[in-house]
Amino acid sequence: MRNDGILRILFIGDIVGRQGRKAVQQLLPGIKQEFAIDFTIANCENAAGGFGLTKKLADELTEAGIDVMTSGNHIWDRREIIPYLDAMANVLRPLNYPPGVPGRGRAIYEIGSGIKICVVNLMGRVFMRAIDCPFRAIDNLLEQLGNICVIVDMHAEATSEKIAMGWYLDGRVAAVLGSHTHVQTSDERILPGGTAYITDAGMTGPFDSVIGIEKKAIIQRFLTGVPSRFDAATEDVRFCGVVVGIDPVTGRALEIQRLQRSVQTEES
Repeated sequence: MRNDGILRILFIGDIVGRQGRKAVQQLLPGIKQEFAIDFTIANCENAAGGFGLTKKLADELTEAGIDVMTSGNHIWDRREIIPYLDAMANVLRPLNYPPGVPGRGRAIYEIGSGIKICVVNLMGRVFMRAIDCPFRAIDNLLEQLGNICVIVDMHAEATSEKIAMGWYLDGRVAAVLGSHTHVQTSDERILPGGTAYITDAGMTGPFDSVIGIEKKAIIQRFLTGVPSRFDAATEDVRFCGVVVGIDPVTGRALEIQRLQRSVQTEES
């Protein structure tokens, strides 16, 4: 932490494909230095070619400087990750999957001199697959945690569901940061109870695309309704996310700042 005593958390929006991973490798060290980042979280469920995550890529992203990886509905797309989920303390799947599902939905990490934070991954249910209620899941967890700084990745399709979660948790967690839709919103703010909020942190990956995927295949799908192969795009690569400043004593947010940086990468 800087001399001002503020704990600074970087949350990176959904990393898509090889170009998204390259953006992290190229820009993350400088961003961490620029903002004096103490802890880095990234949604990585699209890191493997736009769909899923593998252990090899999780290790690669850890080496690049990401402390914990959150996910969502695409965590199961690369089935080779599933046997590793129980053992990987820095890879989360949504908390509100039913009991018995591999992996964990939250984990506690120690930062520096005894400061602890809990990172929680939730998934919405509107326009998504039917799983357990994220509101009740986080209620049950907060009853167990006690006084600790909590950061929530709210992975959801519906803007209304994300905003509702922000208000529901205002004053109870340090931050509710939206992911999944890959389009960065401009509604970042500190809610009245001291919770940092943004509807979507955006996408780290190719913007010359349809939310990270090659345009032609997506447009053809809309025109015909016929399934086709989706590949991650490669052009106009950007790094998106937010920096949240937190009072480590109270566990409440003091500031939130949106980031979007362009990066030059070679085509894969």
